[in-house]
Amino acid sequence: MLDLLRSAGLPTADLDDAHRDRFLAVRDGVAVVGCVAVEPYGEAGLLRSLAVAADARGRGLGARLVDAAEARARAAGLRTLYLLTTTAAPFFETRGYAAADRSDVPDAVRQSAEFAGVCPASAVCMGKLLSPPR
Repeated sequence: MLDLLRSAGLPTADLDDAHRDRFLAVRDGVAVVGCVAVEPYGEAGLLRSLAVAADARGRGLGARLVDAAEARARAAGLRTLYLLTTTAAPFFETRGYAAADRSDVPDAVRQSAEFAGVCPASAVCMGKLLSPPR
């Protein structure tokens, strides 16, 4: 999974064994071809590390991973998800995320490693209010 994240140019410096249970991954045999994670911070969460292998793109895997991550977040009682992206803002807009001012993001999320320095300051901040589970 770390190889996939690195090949996608995503940060991995803050990922350790404690993060493994936060990830959803899709495998093709032994190879991880897609992944995403949600880090919970109270009623908010950080959606991060969405990656799909180049040869698995264009088949809706990214959208399905985000849907599954949102379902997991709802089930865990999260009300909002935030993310930082340097390249995928249009993709996330189609998934219902909107640009957010970093100052409006809950303090706990802003203090995460991703917000505090792993992602560049030029990354676009986005958020989404999650609907309650059905």
